[in-house]
Amino acid sequence: MDDQVTFDPHLYQGTAGYYERFRLPYPDAMIADLVRRAAPSGRGRLLDLACGTGQLAFPLRDRFTDVWAVDAEPGMTEVVRAKAYAVGADHVRAVTARAEDLDAGPGGFELIVIGNAFHRLNRSLVARRAYTWLKPGGCLALCWSTSPWAGPRDWQQALDRLLRSWQNTLGASGRVPPGWDRARQQDPDHEVLSRAGFDAAGCREFSVEYHWTIPELAGHIRSTSFLPPSVLADHASEFDAALRDELGRHTADDRLTETVDFACELARRTAPA
Repeated sequence: MDDQVTFDPHLYQGTAGYYERFRLPYPDAMIADLVRRAAPSGRGRLLDLACGTGQLAFPLRDRFTDVWAVDAEPGMTEVVRAKAYAVGADHVRAVTARAEDLDAGPGGFELIVIGNAFHRLNRSLVARRAYTWLKPGGCLALCWSTSPWAGPRDWQQALDRLLRSWQNTLGASGRVPPGWDRARQQDPDHEVLSRAGFDAAGCREFSVEYHWTIPELAGHIRSTSFLPPSVLADHASEFDAALRDELGRHTADDRLTETVDFACELARRTAPA
């Protein structure tokens, strides 16, 4: 099945600082569960594809002697380099490249992780290439989380309406390809991985209650592909005011409560008998 949906590789240009500050970290329980299930040797190599600012690479780094953090956006990999230097993680290597174009040898990684990004990649191509990059017995982990505007609470629905309105106002409604999620619904990730040769190793879900402030939400929105700083531009102050007006009526103690759902789907390259 042809699931190719093309995303502009520059959608996240200028978002790295906001991505680092306002994207929620994966919960410790999920990281611990991933380590338990993938069972890295402590001497292997990790590949974080479409890594953002290293939301998976850094919490996993101590389990590996070599870490590749790969992202197509130079701003993201610049932040990864700065973070690695700041914490003395000399074994974390930032690589600026599209996942589809990465030059990596066969059988070199114990674990490959992709966080909130598989849908933006050529899934079939990346799955096939990831299979060859893994050692026999190695794992691919697809990790993701829900977004604050996608939930059932009144403030989340109000936020969703506001964001859609501003995307239309600023001519940004086409930045994300229309129907981008249709292929994923018709051809789920686990089937894409199966065709590439992977064996399913289970999906685990984790829920965390988070209390947003409105300024935090404004920063989080600037970390997205659909309303980044380059799109808000001269309208940023006006947008922030509209956000305060719309969400202020829903706050309790200046906070907006969300149940954030995280998940990690694991697939394994079967070791030969």
